[in-house]
Amino acid sequence: MSKDIVATRPASMWRYRELLPVEEADHTVTLGEGLTPLLPAPRLGALSGLLDLWIKDDGLNPTGTFKARGAAAGMTAAAERGVKEVALPTAGNAGGAWAAYGAAAGVRVHVAMPSDAPEVNRLECLAYGAEVTLVDGLISDAGRLVAEGVERHGWFDVSTLREPYRIEGKKTLGLEIAEQLGWQAPDAIVYPAGGGVGIIGIRRALEQLREIRWIPPEPATRLFVVQAEGCAPLVEAFRRGRDECEPWAGARTIAHGLRVPKPLGDFLVLRAVRETGGTAVAVSDRAILSAMTQMAREGGISACPEGAATFAALQTLRDGGHLRPADRVVLVNTGTGLKDQGALRAAARSESADL
Repeated sequence: MSKDIVATRPASMWRYRELLPVEEADHTVTLGEGLTPLLPAPRLGALSGLLDLWIKDDGLNPTGTFKARGAAAGMTAAAERGVKEVALPTAGNAGGAWAAYGAAAGVRVHVAMPSDAPEVNRLECLAYGAEVTLVDGLISDAGRLVAEGVERHGWFDVSTLREPYRIEGKKTLGLEIAEQLGWQAPDAIVYPAGGGVGIIGIRRALEQLREIRWIPPEPATRLFVVQAEGCAPLVEAFRRGRDECEPWAGARTIAHGLRVPKPLGDFLVLRAVRETGGTAVAVSDRAILSAMTQMAREGGISACPEGAATFAALQTLRDGGHLRPADRVVLVNTGTGLKDQGALRAAARSESADL
């Protein structure tokens, strides 16, 4: 494997297959995920006082979100090992992604999600043939239901960090960002963290690329995580200097993917942020809605609420001295705004109220 060989391969995350969990290349379960655009955003950068702002737009993945990466790697590993049924809790988008890749692989998928998740997430799971159970509660409550089903029925548990393969798919975000920048790591990556698996994967990718000497050893990319003020357990734990989060009481935010009261991989996220010189910040729902509008009108980006949170956080990061004007900064938009019509309507109403 070499950079030159990778450059000749198809435009998907499997161009890095030697770094991914598949034994035989023709065993991959793929719908064309990965190698999404890394877009320069000078107009949005000017609004934030940044001269070199980029957006990794993962809303152009199959099923409209970065969850396709974890589902592709996880379903490939499961199918290659003979798994017939998998189960997972979801805030919405992961369920849709796993349902789609399950359909492609011929693997039965069982999904539990909060009853107030965006309707399109439930409908896409059903369309792909998944069994869907709605839960009056949060993703943590859905997780308990899945655990019971795993114990009772013997399903393979593909919940976050219950198997090692979802994180390998998310890792490809970091691999792609480095390749798309000419095998250079950016100064900073800003990521919206619910469960936080993406930031864990990105850090793993950059460490592996340094180890095989595909990117320079220095300087290390600073990793920043953004949460919503209505559910910010990672931010609070970081502020208090703790290694793990306390469960967040009364979690509430328009960004459903950020409504995770206690991330399972909290200690790994916090370690990644601290050891790279980053930080964790929270933004209001109002700021998220405003950022959705700005990213659309000034950058042509259809950002989900979670992805828009990264742009909403830039001013706080600039004011706090965490970002310098000349830094090369990459924001990760984790999904298309078109999948959350409730947030789109709220953003439009908010904009109208401000006029």
